[in-house]
Formats: sequence, C-alpha cells, structure tokens
Amino acid sequence: MDNVFLQHLWLIPLLPLASATLLIITGGRLPNVTVSLLGVGSVGLSALVVLGAALAYRGEPVHLILWTWMQVGDFAPKIAFYMDGLTLVMMSVITGVGFLIHLYSAEFMGEDTDYSRYFAYMNLFVAAMLILVMADNLLLLYLGWEGVGLCSYLLVGFWYKDPANGLAARKAFVVTRVGDTAMALGLFLLFTQLGTLEIQPLMAAADSQWQSGALMPVLATALLLGGAVGKSAQLPLHTWLPDAMAGPTPVSALIHAATMVTAGVYLVARTHGLFLLAPQVMLAVALVGLLTLLLAAFAALNQNDIKRILAYSTISQIGYMFLALGVGAWSAGIFHLMTHAFFKALLFLGAGAIIHCLHHEHDIFKMGGLYKRLPVPFWSFLIGAAALAALPFTAGFYSKDPILLTAWTLPQVGPWLWAGALLGALLTAVYSFRLVFIVFFGDANTEPDRQPGWRMSGPLLLLCILSIVGGHFALPLASVLPDRHSEHPAAVVEWISIATPLLGLLLAYLIYHSGALSMSGLTESATGKQLRQFWFKGWQIDALYDALFVNPFKGLAALLRHEPVDVIYNGLVRISQRLHAVLIAMQNGQLRRYATSMIFGVILLVALVLLIATEPVAPEITGAP
Repeated sequence: MDNVFLQHLWLIPLLPLASATLLIITGGRLPNVTVSLLGVGSVGLSALVVLGAALAYRGEPVHLILWTWMQVGDFAPKIAFYMDGLTLVMMSVITGVGFLIHLYSAEFMGEDTDYSRYFAYMNLFVAAMLILVMADNLLLLYLGWEGVGLCSYLLVGFWYKDPANGLAARKAFVVTRVGDTAMALGLFLLFTQLGTLEIQPLMAAADSQWQSGALMPVLATALLLGGAVGKSAQLPLHTWLPDAMAGPTPVSALIHAATMVTAGVYLVARTHGLFLLAPQVMLAVALVGLLTLLLAAFAALNQNDIKRILAYSTISQIGYMFLALGVGAWSAGIFHLMTHAFFKALLFLGAGAIIHCLHHEHDIFKMGGLYKRLPVPFWSFLIGAAALAALPFTAGFYSKDPILLTAWTLPQVGPWLWAGALLGALLTAVYSFRLVFIVFFGDANTEPDRQPGWRMSGPLLLLCILSIVGGHFALPLASVLPDRHSEHPAAVVEWISIATPLLGLLLAYLIYHSGALSMSGLTESATGKQLRQFWFKGWQIDALYDALFVNPFKGLAALLRHEPVDVIYNGLVRISQRLHAVLIAMQNGQLRRYATSMIFGVILLVALVLLIATEPVAPEITGAP
C-alpha cells in the first residue's frame, strides 16, 4: 500500500467532519462565502481523495488501522477502515453526488438566515455516512449508522420554527430507532456467538461454525434486516420518509434519495456472507422489496406534492434493490443503487429548482406549461424520469433490467417476483411521466419569478449526463459479491421487461397529455375515489400505526400524568422552590447582613465542634470477666 491516497483514506471522512466542527464552533459568524467554501470545498476535496484511491485500487482490499477504540477483555474494536470494490462504489456515490448537491445548496439556501448551520449539518452527515461505509467492523459501522440518523433528524427539522417540521423530524427519528434497536440486538447476538464484530473475520467464522438455514444465522440476519428496513424506508418501517420531505429539497436529494436510505441496502450487501446462510431471510428480503415497491408505486401515482411523489418513488426504487439482494443479484442491486443516486438526485434537484423559481409552490396541479419557461429543469426532469422509468439506453434501464431477469430465474417463486416487479415498472413509468406532462405541459398556472443560476444548473447538467451514461460504468464488484449464476431467461421474457416501461410511457401520454384515454369513469366512481384516497394516504398505514401504537401511548401518558407517585416528586420540587426563594431573599446586597450571617455561621460551627469534642466516650472493656 505505497500509494499516497490509499495511505490517507482517513482524510475522506475527516475533511467534512473538520468543516462541520469549524462551522458549529463559529456559530454562524462566518460570511456566507467562507461558509460555502468550507461546506462545498470539504466534500469536493474528499471526492478528489476518493478519485485518487479509485485510480490506485488494483482489486486487493485495503485495510487501514488507525488506533484501538476501546479494550474490554477480549473485545478490542478499532477505529479502522476497509476498502474494497463495494466500499469504493459507496464512497464515490457519497462524495461525488454529495459534492454536486452541496454546490447546488450554495445557491438554493443562499437567502436562508441559517446558512452556516445548514452546511454544518450537511457536512456532518457526509462524514457519518462515509464512516458507515468505510468501517471495518460493525461497531464503527453502527456509529456512522446512528450519526446519519441524528443528521437526518437535524436536517428534516431544519426549519424548526414550523411545528409540522419538528413533528416530521421526530417521526423519522422514532421510526428509524425501531429498526436500529433490532440491529443493535443483532450485533449483540453476533458478538456473543462468534466472538468478533470485524466484518471479514465475522463472516468467515459464521461460514465455518453455522449451518445453512440454522436458527442462529436466521435470527441474526432477521435482526439485521430489521435495521435495514428502518434506515432504507421499507415495509413496515417506511412511513417516515414521505413526511421527511419537510426538510430543504437538497436534503431530500442527498439523504433521502442518494445516500442515507441506501444504508440498509449496503448493510445487507456488506454482510452477504451471513444472509447466504439464511435462505429463509433472503426470501424475506425479496418479498419485503417486492411489496414495498408496489405499495409505494400506487401511492406515488396519487400524490399532488412534487416532493412526495419523488419520496414514494424512492421507497419503490429501494424496494427493487432489496428484491435484487433477495434473489441473489448482489451486483445488480448495488449497480441500481448507484444509478438511482444519479437520476433521483437529478429529479429532486430539478424539483428544488422548480420550487425555488415558482414561489415555493409544491402542488403539481398549480404548475403547468414550464417546458419553455424553465428549460434546464425541464430537460433535467425529462432525462431523470426516463431513467427512473428504465427506458432503453438510460442508466436506469441497464441497472433495473438485470434485477427483473434474475428474479425470473429464481426457482418456484421467480416468475411471481418477476411479474410483481414488472407491474411496479409499469406504474413507475406512468407516475414518472404523469409528473412530466402535468408540470411542464398544458396551461401555465404559475409564472416563475427567476431562473436557476450556474450553481444550480451546473449540478443538474452533470447529473443529466450521469443519468444517461452511468449505465455503462463497470463496477469493481466481481471479487466482492457472489452473484447467483443461472440460465438466461427466454428472449420473450427479456422483451416483455423492455417493453413494459414503454407501455407505461404511452399510457401516461394518452391519459395526462393528449387526453385520448379517459380514466374519469374509473377514478370518479365511488370505488375509484375511495381507492385513490386510500393510496393517497399511503394505504392508511400511518392511521393503522396511530390506532395500534401512537394513540394508546398518548392515552396511557394522559392517564399517568397525575399518578400518585408524582405527589412525592412534586413536593420535593415545591420544597426546593421555597428554599430557593428564601436564599434569593437573603441575597439583598446589604453588607451588614452578610457579615451578621457569616458571624452567626462561625458561632454555630464552633459550637458544633466543641459539642463533639466534649462528648464523653464509653470506656473500652478488655479481658475476661
């Protein structure tokens, strides 16, 4: 490891962490130009180090140990980084796409009074996410895991003066904590059973000590899956992500589309050796992905808020990644993770440009006719929607098509998984171009008051290019992830997979643009209205959770608000308050009273000492009677 970039991998998370620390310490006293140089520049420098490491990487893993974190008996986790092909892909996405989003933010957030606090949080997030993917052990990974959860809370509730934003931030924090608790239990189980949390030795020990399908690997991977579905917003812990759109739009692009929500996908891929020992859980991963992608696609088709459409779309696309991991298409899942980061960041930043130029309007039915008025966002959305729908020759096509074909080849359940994923692909194309046709064509309902500047347009143009050519990138995953080898499906299956998104595009055109295909008979019927409302509210899963968990908890809290034991503690509080009032009254600024109280105290102390000194001592009796 003689390459300077490989020797200094620790700089990659340190640079944004140092910038975040400096911005927090200065507390908004730096000018905006300096803040943007620190916030954007630190992530840009990290991206350059990642680029150098990528050019120097020769396929051999790099293990960099910095110091021992703690020593408790035989448990001695280290602050150490491990880089292989999977790590390299994740670092490239985080720093590359992250840099473009930070550059975009410099203009988007330019008028915000908390400009410095925003970049401090964003830099802290990037540092935590990099620690998560670079960690060589699960404990350090968990530190980064909790770090991105904290930053998500801070950034979702960034505009905290609006109570709705604070509520969305708390919801995201609490729901993801459910998954994090399951993951923590999984780590305890792995350590007690295998004696280590270092990822590579852990998987080797599991392979030698555990039998495929046995209780321990099933239980351990099920707990890890619990953590993954929480962080990656999959069923049943997906409900936090649509509400998380309360944060600034670049936050949605970075955290809730390109990076943090892919942490669960990364966790499953990184610990693939454990999941291969639990085929039951592998099937559960595939089913969770399939059900999530369908649920979210139906919900996205019925939303009016431009960011909530993209939020449900994110949930759906991560479902495809889980489906890929569950059917053994490991590399295809990570490939889709990368291409999704390109086109979903493009769509979110395009939505941000529209919102920025359209008086902060979010309702797509109050837009329209923008293809000439906002040309850069229009082309960004058109290319992003084409990649999201997996139209041929886009990055999304090259990453999603292998997932569908691999699902087909899975024994027994494969055709069912393929059919469900195909329905999801059809719905994805429909809601993607529904968005394009409603926002950019038809009558103009709101006029833009500005055009995006170069700091917003530049990242959009680069992401447009990546969303087209990104499907041709060769990822260094062959030596890291053991993809399942199977016979290539029949040509008709492949052609159906290719034609389905094109059919979705045609349906969207006929329904939402030309009007040649009217759906009002279905949508305006009593059943149609009920279904649309049901899907609009996310299949009423939030209402279900309110009924099962939230409302009973609130009722119990109200019942116990005046519980008898509080009388004791409230009494102590009142006594403390009375004594405090007496002490305040004594502090009246009159020197003679201070002197009198001091003399009185000295007399009392001397009297107490004399009393103790003159107290008779009982004689000590020794010897026999």
